[in-house]
Parts: sequence; C-alpha cells; structure tokens
Amino acid sequence: MSAFPVSGTDAAEAAAQAEAELAPTALGGAGGRLALRSRGASLMSVVLPPLLVFLVVLGAWILVSQVILAEDKRFLLPAPWAVVNVAFLDAHNRAELFTGLWLTTKAAMVGLVLSIVIGMGTAIAMSQAKWIERSLYPYAVVLQTIPVLAIVPLIGFTLGYDFSSRVLVVVLIALFPIITNTLFGLLSVDQGHHDLFSLHRGGRVTRLFKLQLPAAMPAIFTGLRIAAGASVIGAVVGDFFFQQGTPGIGVLMNTYASELESERLYAAVILSSLLGIVVFLAVTWLERRVVGRWHTATRGTR
Repeated sequence: MSAFPVSGTDAAEAAAQAEAELAPTALGGAGGRLALRSRGASLMSVVLPPLLVFLVVLGAWILVSQVILAEDKRFLLPAPWAVVNVAFLDAHNRAELFTGLWLTTKAAMVGLVLSIVIGMGTAIAMSQAKWIERSLYPYAVVLQTIPVLAIVPLIGFTLGYDFSSRVLVVVLIALFPIITNTLFGLLSVDQGHHDLFSLHRGGRVTRLFKLQLPAAMPAIFTGLRIAAGASVIGAVVGDFFFQQGTPGIGVLMNTYASELESERLYAAVILSSLLGIVVFLAVTWLERRVVGRWHTATRGTR
C-alpha cells in the first residue's frame, strides 16, 4: 500500500507535469532552448525581487547615513563601505567576528537538533493518547509563555555560563513551534484514511509511520522553519545576556555597543541575520527534498 493515497485528479496532474517536463527533451534543440529560457525567466523572477529590495534598503541606508544625519552623528549609522572596511577587511576584526559567529552557530545548531528530537518525540507521544496530550500540552504552552529573557539570568546563575546553558536557551525558544506544528500535522489526517488503515488492520506503529508522519510532513517543516530562525535568536540572546565564558556573536554585540564601535556592531548584526537566513534556506531545501513537489506548500501556487 502506498504511504500517500493518490486520487484520480492528483494522478492526472502528476502525469501532466511529468509530460510537460519531458516535452522539451523530446522536441530536441528548440525545445531545450525554450526550456533554458523558461528556467532563466523563472530564476530571474526568484532573484530579482529580493535583489531590488536589497538595493532600495542599501540606498536608504546611504541616504540616511550620508545626507540626513548630521556629520557629528554619523557614527550612529556608519556608511556601508565603512562597515566593510572596518569589520571585514581588517584581519583582526574579521577573525574576531567569525570566531564569535562560529560559537553562536554551534550553540544554535545543537539546540535546534535537540529541539527537533524533543519536540517531535513529545508531539508523537501526544498524538497517540489523549491523556498524554492533556498531561503535556499545558506545560508546552507554559514553556512558550515564560519570558525567556527573564529566566536567562537564572539559567546562567544555576547552570553556569558555558556552552550547555546557551544550548538550553535555544531549546526553550525553538521547542514550542515544533511541538505545535508536528501535533497539528499528526492529528489532521483525513478520517477516511484512518478508516482505510483500520479496514486493513493497520496497527498503531504502521499507521504512524505510513500515514500520520508522511501526511504531517508539510506541517512539521513549517514548524522547523520557524524553529530554525528562533534557534539563531536564542543563541544570540544567550550570548547577549550571559556575557561570560567564550564570547559568541551576542557578547561581541554588547561589547561593541558599549564601546560605540558602530561599524563592528552593524557587522555583527548583519552576520547574525545571514546565519538565520542560511539556516532557514537549509530547512527549506531539506523540505523540498523530503516532501517533494506533491504539496502546494512546496509546489507554489502563485
């Protein structure tokens, strides 16, 4: 039995899509050129809009920094080329920034992996028995409502200021979206599919691995995308508040802000943002590999 029940309409759409993908090859050189032009246009439609927005933001940055701000206040928003010169072209500053970024990246990735394991395990357990959901879900909500910024000093005071405490902050911030989205996906399977498995005497484990988990994948990856960005935020927040141990990018931000090193401060913020974007894109790429193009969330509807 297939893990994904396919309707007649879906099968027809899949066949039409496969035929469309094979058509350029069958047409030979002209078809190949048309396919290349189509792919080039598609790539431009993906790259061009964010590139234009980036240029607009860059222009606004230069306008504010060099025209609107008075000369004695331009240290508040240094020009982009000043940030590049001071933070990235200076070997010492560059090494300091990338060393801090690497430490923050390690904390974010370890925390994200732990969040995925704990979050998915908790959601699967809750999906298997209502009493488990009633027992655990309120505490998952409490975990989300606790102001993490308020308990970060308590974590450092209790567990120390080393790597494990930073990972714990990441887990506290990234865990809830994984639990809620995974549970939503597992419980959203169509009742008719459950009846089909019951008809074929499918056990609880079979139903979980061949029906619920595959059907829940789009929702699970939605949670992972949210948690990916949250993991970077958690790692930076842990660094920012602990201010002890090996300095990550958050510690460097606090140091640069106190020393009015605005060029390096902006560089640290940019690197943190880039880290979040890279992690988000990595999860999106993994989603396309795992879920494929059968779901509208990855197929694109606009």
